[in-house]
Amino acid sequence: MVATVAASRAISLFTSSPFPVFITKLRSAPSLRFSFAVGPISLSSRRARFMATLAQAALGLTQPSAVDHPKISFEAKLIDVTEWKGDILAVGVTEKDLTKDENSKFQNSILKKLDAHLGGLLAEASSEEDFTGKTGQSLVLRLPGLGSKRVGLIGLGKSASSIAAFRGLGEGVAAAAKTAQAHSVAILLASEEGLAAVSKLNTASAIVSGTVLGIYEDIRYKSESKKPVLKSVDILGLGTGPEFEKKLKYAEHVSSAIIFGKELVNSPANVLTPAALAAEASKIASLYSDVISANILTAEQCKELKMGSYLGVAAASANPPHFIHLCYKPPGGAVKAKLALVGKGLTFDSGGYNIKTGPGCSIELMKFDMGGSAAVLGAAKAIGQIKPQGVEVHFIVAACENMISGTGMRPGDIVTASNGKTIEVNNTDAEGRLTLADALVYACNQGVEKIVDLATLTGACVIALGPSIAGVFTPSDDLAKEVFEASDISGEKFWRMPLEESYWESMKSGVADMVNTGGRPGGSITAALFLKQFVDEKVQWMHIDMAGPVWNDKKRAATGFGISTLVEWVLKNSS
Repeated sequence: MVATVAASRAISLFTSSPFPVFITKLRSAPSLRFSFAVGPISLSSRRARFMATLAQAALGLTQPSAVDHPKISFEAKLIDVTEWKGDILAVGVTEKDLTKDENSKFQNSILKKLDAHLGGLLAEASSEEDFTGKTGQSLVLRLPGLGSKRVGLIGLGKSASSIAAFRGLGEGVAAAAKTAQAHSVAILLASEEGLAAVSKLNTASAIVSGTVLGIYEDIRYKSESKKPVLKSVDILGLGTGPEFEKKLKYAEHVSSAIIFGKELVNSPANVLTPAALAAEASKIASLYSDVISANILTAEQCKELKMGSYLGVAAASANPPHFIHLCYKPPGGAVKAKLALVGKGLTFDSGGYNIKTGPGCSIELMKFDMGGSAAVLGAAKAIGQIKPQGVEVHFIVAACENMISGTGMRPGDIVTASNGKTIEVNNTDAEGRLTLADALVYACNQGVEKIVDLATLTGACVIALGPSIAGVFTPSDDLAKEVFEASDISGEKFWRMPLEESYWESMKSGVADMVNTGGRPGGSITAALFLKQFVDEKVQWMHIDMAGPVWNDKKRAATGFGISTLVEWVLKNSS
């Protein structure tokens, strides 16, 4: 059905001279003979752009609404909790914090102090409501006796020792603020024992991130929506001073970048075309033009660079490919490290001739097949705001669609990557690695020392690690250590997988250098081994398969996965 519509649309656009026509008058008869040049139709770039514009306009007439995200001011304070004035005073509590004595009174000093000002009603209500402090539990009460209108208890579980727990605290506070339509909130921990100075900074950062992301809702494609009214959040008891203010501002920058990444992934393919993704990348360069430059390559320029693997994937779509290259250079000082972040940028993946069919194929979710590019461009946005010294970063995305048409790549075709290696395409639905092949070669040619690529690459990785953990493949122990240390701060989950070289046997072709897919066993490993063929041996390289954590099935929305870890990793490499 899709192919039929596309074909009829193409015919209507070509009513004026569909082929080069030559008119010859015959000597033997007064009639005219029409001869058609047989070969591929060559469109001007203007006609190609016109086709893409028409195709986009015909698909639903949908454009995202311009939404101003709520601006929340965050401030670190050291004041008496009973004197704070505002809408909600929220306390993060563990199960241990809720321990009561023989008189049913809190033993925790902060809870005991609050309860005394509330006439014992907080302890009484927590018992009556069976609030035990488990993760995800919350209790918000409107009680007289404090400067705040409401007091809330947010459960942190058995212990509050992880970034995820503190981000969850922020999310819980955001949910309570939405329900109460609160304008001002204060957040504190019932217990701070065991939190070192650095831990307090990271804890505050996680709370800010959780609050911002918890308040956020993508309403760009909804005709009616309720906007949050939260304006200010005070972080109490964890510390104050320039370092704290800097860390809170950092958390706001990263959270803003995560929201940007979420919105890219959430956008449907009829809105976020390769051209639209390139335009978003160009906007980042315009916003931070003092440190970021943009170079968007056309299909013709990619052809000159011999990117046959990437262009083979893009060949079937009416929307032309756009190869995105942003470059961050620090505002001053020497560059001590050169890095590249490479993201898979399939704005839609139909599977091509190996079309996605049947239950579980998730073709309706294949707008998220550009999740790797969203992570890379989100990181670029954050880096442009933070402006780290001593590090140069290249952000690279080979953006295109994997569609079906008469000009498309077929199973059995052989494509040639920009490093000269030939690939027999035995499955057109293993297209992401074909685009990444040329992107990785391009990244190596920028003179970088380390590359991290991110891609929603294989269902096999989801089967292995589930929906919330990304698979990490790298031959470099040093690079693995750096990225895992960054993930400890970001709170995102990664698991290192083996690069089993013996599995490469299944990737050999009888007629080309390699095929693009092996057998079903170890599918995520053979995919990583494929990518490895396009990386210079002198470059430290890591592949992150984020097919699971890119999307939250429960919320039916993107997660923004990878952005905070990438930013932390770049900062680790800065001076």
